[in-house]
Amino acid sequence: MRRNSDDNAPNYFSVLKLIDSSLRISAIALSVATIWLTVTNHQDNPSYGNLKFSNFTGLKYMVCISNISGVHAFLVALSSWITCFVTKAWLFFVSTQIVAYLMVTSWAAVMEILSLAYKGDKTVSWSEACTSYGKFCSRMKVALVLHALALCCFLVLAVISAYRVFSMFEPPSVSDKEVEEERT
Repeated sequence: MRRNSDDNAPNYFSVLKLIDSSLRISAIALSVATIWLTVTNHQDNPSYGNLKFSNFTGLKYMVCISNISGVHAFLVALSSWITCFVTKAWLFFVSTQIVAYLMVTSWAAVMEILSLAYKGDKTVSWSEACTSYGKFCSRMKVALVLHALALCCFLVLAVISAYRVFSMFEPPSVSDKEVEEERT
């Protein structure tokens, strides 16, 4: 394992910890806002009926993943300030990677729903729905943007957690014999 001999390293890691915590708190707020906006979204149309988020599996999936990501961000932010958990960098790395990938999949699912709602799909006789349910579609766009911002937070957090894990180890050493062989 690597030992830091640089005196600036503790200061650098405290700044990194502050950035990490700030991004996690931002991800919590963005996840809660996404959940609230999605769950409270509904619109009634006299011609076509009531439309609500629970009619779409992709929206329910996004709410579920937003809930998971918010809880994960809260637990990791809380545990990153507890000394016994700080040494569990691999746990933070793996769990943050998984949440980031889940958020990508939920974002893609909702993007597909919105694309179909705005454009329709004439080959399978689906007409666009946003002219009839404009309020519902515009709120879903806002929820999708909030979810994308939370996803960006998690992508940066994934990079930070990867840096923390891999900075604990020395780079692989190269023997003098290997260096000579590469030169010839």
